[in-house]
Parts: sequence; structure tokens; C-alpha cells
Amino acid sequence: MVFLDNSIVTLALPTIQTSLHAHLSDLQWTIDAYTLPFAAFLLTAGTLGDRFGRKRLFLSGLVLFLLGSLACGFAPTISWFLFARVLQGVGAAALSPGSLAVLASAFPDARARAKVIGLWAGISGIALAAGPLIGGLLIQFAGWPVIFFINVPVGLVALALGWPTLVESRNPDAQRIDLLGQILVIGGLTCLTIGLIESSSLGWTSPAILGFLIAALVLVVAFLLVETRVREPLLPLGLFKNPVFSVANLASLVLGGTVLATVFFMAQYFQSVQGYTVLATGLLTLPITMGTFVSAPIAGRLAARTSPRLPIVLGTLLSAGGMFLLMDLQPTTSYVSMWWKLAMLGIGFGLMLPALTISVLAGTPPNRTGLGSSVASTSRQIGVTLGIAVLGDFVLQGFSNNIVSQLVQRGVPRSISAAIASKVAAAGAQASQVPLSGRLPISPAVLHQVIGQAFVDALHGSFLITGIALFVTSLLVILLFPKKQRPTTESVKSTDPQVVNAELAVSAGSKG
Repeated sequence: MVFLDNSIVTLALPTIQTSLHAHLSDLQWTIDAYTLPFAAFLLTAGTLGDRFGRKRLFLSGLVLFLLGSLACGFAPTISWFLFARVLQGVGAAALSPGSLAVLASAFPDARARAKVIGLWAGISGIALAAGPLIGGLLIQFAGWPVIFFINVPVGLVALALGWPTLVESRNPDAQRIDLLGQILVIGGLTCLTIGLIESSSLGWTSPAILGFLIAALVLVVAFLLVETRVREPLLPLGLFKNPVFSVANLASLVLGGTVLATVFFMAQYFQSVQGYTVLATGLLTLPITMGTFVSAPIAGRLAARTSPRLPIVLGTLLSAGGMFLLMDLQPTTSYVSMWWKLAMLGIGFGLMLPALTISVLAGTPPNRTGLGSSVASTSRQIGVTLGIAVLGDFVLQGFSNNIVSQLVQRGVPRSISAAIASKVAAAGAQASQVPLSGRLPISPAVLHQVIGQAFVDALHGSFLITGIALFVTSLLVILLFPKKQRPTTESVKSTDPQVVNAELAVSAGSKG
């Protein structure tokens, strides 16, 4: 459910936007309202399970996720929907590490545990790959609420089976909960995300935006100071003294910000600019997910046998190349000239994912592997949150400016062009599908053409930014990663890369 919901929702965004009368910034919040609490609570979730019970954490997360799913499906307004997404995000933060911690404690034999966790990882991979197709089918024939309602029977079955059969387990030596650190990191991330997303409508010089950004800076600095002073910090900063650990987490952040943002924009491009149905969009975005699904096992084997450095560098360069090639995208670009560029992105992402996880573990002391893997997962989720916020704001600002520029080129006075742009830009690419009425200085057909072209031109800037970020990441890996590095943890010696990834993720729930 957790993996499926991430990939399905991106396809539903244009439909949700129309149904709930949302703006483009609301669509950014549709993603970030889920990923922000997911990222913020991920580090604490494992400790909560250790102290209060892993079964209890898992089932509590399941109940929250189900309540959030129901509230999403019944949401009458965008505000209701966003609150429900927050509930889902908190539930997911407990479910993701909680499910692995429950498995780890239920199978004490290492060989049996590896097989079961390999099954867990395989199902997660299938959910990632099948998400666009399943989501397209459900939305096309039953409407967007059903992508949330489908969680209910699955979750109720898991709850009914898990309550009587799962065995409770705790860690008697669990660390204390860093409550102050948790509050500060939630506040800092929330203020930063609000400032980034709402700057498109209020302006960077707005007192409210400046206030949120200053508050974010103060809270993050306070968090770092607290983490250096508490006995059992939420995030031990000493881990970042290792350059491999630091660069791997930075690369995870870049990867998180790149993957979902690309799908976020391409789903809107296919549906709102080229006019495809949501089912067709799901099929058209499959090269990204299938490329990831196919290349990840190859990267796991390559990293385990040689060094994580090679697949990370190949993945970042391939993904960066795909981003740069997508800068020739136009409203009428044929899919024949596009699908292989999307596949490049997917293959690059897949090469990076397992290798980054292994790198984080190789740069973490053996007794802190659980914390290391949870930090990597948190970095990816923060990357998703900030990527959607930053790139979404960039596209929205560029979209409005492009509309003005193109209308002026067609002889429309700048003041009238700016007025038109302010009315349609908030809708994003979806504005090109909205019937226009009233007295216009140009025909509605021409204005729709302007809107589509302006949105695509704005996407070019986002592709350039992500391409550069990926390329710089590859340079950092080349410079700071050792050529002969081999993973040092026992779990990495597994020959099955899916098991490797899953075993590393277990420690995120059990804190080692």
C-alpha cells in the first residue's frame, strides 16, 4: 500500500485538480503532505517500535494509514484531502520500518529471515512497477477516490490477521526518544516546505514567506545544536564525518527529489498538454518504473561484487543525460522520440537505488547500521519533499512568465498579458484543457496553444536543474568514493540484491 500510493497518486493529480478545484501549488502539497510527515517521523519510528512494541507500531501505523485513505477518498475539498494525506504520511512512517521490524523479529533464523525479507522487497518492487498501470485502470474506470478506497480491504485483512497472530517484541536497550530534536526537525522542514511552495503565489519578498524561511533556518540550526548536546540524538552528526556517508545521503536526497518530480510533471504533460487519458498516461510512464525495476537487481549485484561507486556514477550520468535530452520536449513531441529517454531515467534511477543503500552502510560503523539505513531513507523522503516544492515553484513561476512573453509576442499588451497569466497560471498545465470564455484579445484556440507551450518551456528549466544536480552528484561520487570499496556488513554478502536492499532496510525499523 505504501509503495503503491506513491506512484498511483502522481497519475491522479490532474483528475484530483479538476475534481477539487485545486491550483498547481495544491498539487505540490498533495505530494508533500504525504512525504513531509513520512520523512520527519521515519527516524523516530524505529525507536518507538523498540521501546513500545514493534507489533503495536505496525498496527498503529496501519490504522492511521487506513483512516487517511478513507478520508482522502471522501474528501469534499482540497483542504480536507491534504489533511488526510498527512494522516497517510504519519501512518506510512510507522508502517514502512514497522513491517520490516516485525518480520525481523518473527524470523530469528538468518537464512529464513533473508528469504522472507526478499519476498517483502520483491512485492515492493512489483508495486513500484505496477503502480502506474493499476492506477490508470482504477482512475479511468472508477474515478480517483478508488485508488484510496482500495487500501481499505487490504488493510482490514492485514489488521484482522495481524492483531491475533503477530508476536510482540521490544528492545530492552532501546535508546531514548529525542523529543526536542523531533519537534525541531518537524518544525524546520514544515516551515521550509511552506515557504518554498507558497512563494509562487505570495512572492519571495512577502513578509509571510520571509518569516517561514527565517523560521526554518532558526529551527534547523537549533536542531543541529541540540543534536550535538543530547546523549542519544535523533541524528548523530558524527556520522557525517565520513565522506562516503555524507555524499551517499546527499545523492539519496537528489535521487528522491528527481524521481517523483519527473513523474509528477510528466503525468501532467501527458494528460493536460497532449490530452491522453489517465490510463494511457500510466502506460506511457511505464519506461521509468520498468527501467528502475529491471536495472536495480543488476546494480545490486554489481555493487556487491565490485564497488557501489560504479553503478552510482553510471546511474547519475545516465539519468542526467535523460534529463538533458528531455529539454527538447514540445507539446506535439511524438512518443516514439520520447520513450527511450524516459527509460534512460528509469535505468539510471535503478542503478543508483541499491548502490546508495550499500554505500551508506559501508560508511556507517557496524554497530550503527540501523541508524545509517534509516538516515538514507529519510534523506530520500526529504529529497522528494524539497524536490516537489522547489521544482514546482520554479515551473509555476516560469509558466506564468512564459505566458506573458508569448502573449506579448502575439501583440497582446503586457498589462493584459499579465492579467491573463495570473488567472490561468495557478491551474498549471490543466489550464490548457479548461474551456475559456469572455472577451479575449486572441482566440481561445491560440490561448490554449500558448498555455501548453508555456508549460512545456517551464519544464525545460526543471529538467536542466535536475540534470545539473545529478551530474554534480556524479562528480562528487567520483572524487570522494574509494575505487575499491567493498561493503563490510554481513547482509551485503547476500547474492540476491533484493534481499540485500531489504535486509538493510530492516535496520531502519529495529535501529540495529
